[in-house]
Amino acid sequence: MNNNLVPLSVWLHCHLCVISLSHNKKNLSGILVLFNSVFGIFKQFLLLGFVAFGGPVAHIGYFRRRFVEELTWLDDKYFGQLLALCQFLPGPSSSQLGFAIGYHRGGIVGALAAFVGFTAPSFLIMFFLAVMSRAWLDETWIQLLIHALKLLAVIVVVDAVISMFKSFCQTGITRLFALVSVVLLIIFPSSMIQVGILFVAAIYGYNMNVNPQKSFSEKISINFLWISIFLAALLGLIYFSQYFVNIELVKQFFLAGSLVFGGGHVVLPLLQNNLSHFIDGQLFLAGYGFAQLIPGPMFTLSGFIGASSWQGSAFVGAIMTTFAIFSPGFLLLLATIKHWHVLCERPKFSDALKIINACVVGMLAAAWVQPVVVSSISSVDDVIIVIGGFYLLKIRKWHLLKVSLLLILIQGLKFSLESLI
Repeated sequence: MNNNLVPLSVWLHCHLCVISLSHNKKNLSGILVLFNSVFGIFKQFLLLGFVAFGGPVAHIGYFRRRFVEELTWLDDKYFGQLLALCQFLPGPSSSQLGFAIGYHRGGIVGALAAFVGFTAPSFLIMFFLAVMSRAWLDETWIQLLIHALKLLAVIVVVDAVISMFKSFCQTGITRLFALVSVVLLIIFPSSMIQVGILFVAAIYGYNMNVNPQKSFSEKISINFLWISIFLAALLGLIYFSQYFVNIELVKQFFLAGSLVFGGGHVVLPLLQNNLSHFIDGQLFLAGYGFAQLIPGPMFTLSGFIGASSWQGSAFVGAIMTTFAIFSPGFLLLLATIKHWHVLCERPKFSDALKIINACVVGMLAAAWVQPVVVSSISSVDDVIIVIGGFYLLKIRKWHLLKVSLLLILIQGLKFSLESLI
């Protein structure tokens, strides 16, 4: 009897080992798939983080071209929905859009990978500038490189405006709203005008369809976990800032990220007023100037100020202030993004969104004129280069990297010829 039991027990043991190994292989395979997916998201956003000059408007153009046209991670419709959501929420709109694309592709981990990838280059540059000599910025080759990439931003943004106009402005009323938005924002370039345009567009679009609305079974809700985290962080910072100077600094950045709509240009006056006792005004403006010259989100100005103002480790200060200014917008995005698509399927809301998207196109067009074109084009040569670059990108279908390298080469040749003359 024992002779029969021993082989049976051995067989059962071996069978269980095989099942266990198979299960472990499946788990390992799932982990590898997740890692590859997250790493892919990180890599794509990191590459954009190195070349995305031109501010939030240009970033939207880069995102659309890369993730809608080239990688097809999402379609134009959903891209427009995410863009509209990011325009409505406080915080850095282009970084929120990147965060939302990462979330769509890989959940919360994917969203964080997108944020870290896109933000890391500019964050590290701003940290370096805060603690090291800035004399090298006067070097000629750096100025040539920056100018070439600013011209690239002109090309990318106009490409985005044209493509989005074709997608979102297909009726007379949407084209009218886009045109009115362009004119108003060129004449009155104000964030309040921008908010007012979006508000009027939403009201008009919502009431445009007078037909009775059918009932919907799927309820619209907000994820109160993220709202709770947002409120807890805000209240905690307000309370503890009374006792710790560094927490007071973090609180100011968290409040700025909670109150500001748009890009880094909008956050400047708020931060400048509230941080006057933390950092010298001249150094603050120098940091703002550096943020305009580098790729990636302008909100990484927070890293420059944090490194310059933190009592203790400069790197810890840069990390904390950067996290503080970005986190409110991301928390509010996570609270609303899950049911945003449900709202977008409601006819009245869908009509409102169509008008809003048309206005966003107008806003992008106005921002292309000022500040993108105004700050980038300084001669007739620049106009010719931009037209040629747009032709190669849009008509000849050149890769963005090839166009970038060509623009850099042209700037180098121009400087060499001018030096000889």
